[in-house]
Amino acid sequence: QVQLVESGGDLVQAGGSLRLSCAASGNIFGMDAMGWYRQAPEKQRELVARITGGGSTNYADSVKGRFTISRDNAKNTVYLQMNSLKPEDTAVYYCNLNRWVDGRDYWGQGTQVTVSS
Repeated sequence: QVQLVESGGDLVQAGGSLRLSCAASGNIFGMDAMGWYRQAPEKQRELVARITGGGSTNYADSVKGRFTISRDNAKNTVYLQMNSLKPEDTAVYYCNLNRWVDGRDYWGQGTQVTVSS
């Protein structure tokens, strides 16, 4: 079993910054890919950023240059540094872990990010 616990969501003004954290525990491996997704009201969940066990990253076009994903394998934690936030970044942000050994996906409970204009 895998547990993911997110933190760091908040209300922030446009142009501000936030850092989200996701701590993983359970039957996990350093090679597991981890990522952040978000879901705004009445919209589908979308990928924000993803980082592989080897450290390769990819981002949604809408956040490139503003968001940075990183991981600390010693702490089993992935981070999302969000700068120059915009109102359209408002959403519930979910942490995801894709376990390399079997391809199974695990999700956190979500953390709310609200950006006011």
